Amino acid sequence: MSKRWEPALIAEEALAAKSYGISVESRASRLKRVVEGHSNIMGHNGKIALVTGAGSGIGRAAALTLQSAGYTVVVAGRRAEALHSTVAMADESGGRMVAVPTDVAAPASVNALFGKIRDDFKRLDVLFNNAGLNAPGIPIEDLSYEMWCSIVDVNLTGAFLCAQAAFRLMKDQRPRGGRIINNGSIAAFAPRPNHVPYTSTKHAITGMTKCFSLDGRKYDIACSQLDIGNAATEMTERLRDGVMQADGTTMEEPRMDLKHVADAVLYISNLPLDANVQYMTLMATKMPLVGRG
Repeated sequence: MSKRWEPALIAEEALAAKSYGISVESRASRLKRVVEGHSNIMGHNGKIALVTGAGSGIGRAAALTLQSAGYTVVVAGRRAEALHSTVAMADESGGRMVAVPTDVAAPASVNALFGKIRDDFKRLDVLFNNAGLNAPGIPIEDLSYEMWCSIVDVNLTGAFLCAQAAFRLMKDQRPRGGRIINNGSIAAFAPRPNHVPYTSTKHAITGMTKCFSLDGRKYDIACSQLDIGNAATEMTERLRDGVMQADGTTMEEPRMDLKHVADAVLYISNLPLDANVQYMTLMATKMPLVGRG
């Protein structure tokens, strides 16, 4: 284990528990057990879920909610320490939680992730395709090719690679089938100014969701898209300071509790495979979207 997992880090990580409703003492204790290899989480509902981008924000909240409900949850993301912090928050009465550091934009890394799921659990019931990147507002004429590629690689190619691997596993497992939940966005149909890479990838997610739904029918694979607007995460902290609106003005925007998003993921995950939420828009009630802003 890396020397960075020392008491000071455990104390620092424990302080972050407050935003997820976990006591500092409980968080520190759980993180210490994970670091020492003594996780002792019991009880599961027999279903296996994979959450990408699970080291923070929406991914972390969804993973914890699924795990608390009894799912065995594989948490994936590029930052190993952040994934271990998510595991440390797990409900001891819930299902297992396993961290697998993964770069969803790299085919070899995605193949290794799904190989581990196949070897360890023999199946996958739910994929929450959540990993994503955004960038500060950049005028299109100033956007670099490298920035464009970095966002497309994770948001679009990464979502495709994970869904493709999920298809391969779900269509051959017994019982056959499973569920893919794509994290879309309000940006899937209403862009912000100067956000062409993010907006383009989220529009493309809508197209992939339709294709996955259509092509998954013969394998009993259902696919949903959850379009989220202004959930209170690290990524949306900037909304408190005001962001540019379509008319060029700057305005602070309201946010909603992250718990509502996690609960929506759990609701969709719990549906039988003969029922599906094709699209769900979940947003802060007063965010500027409906009407003219």
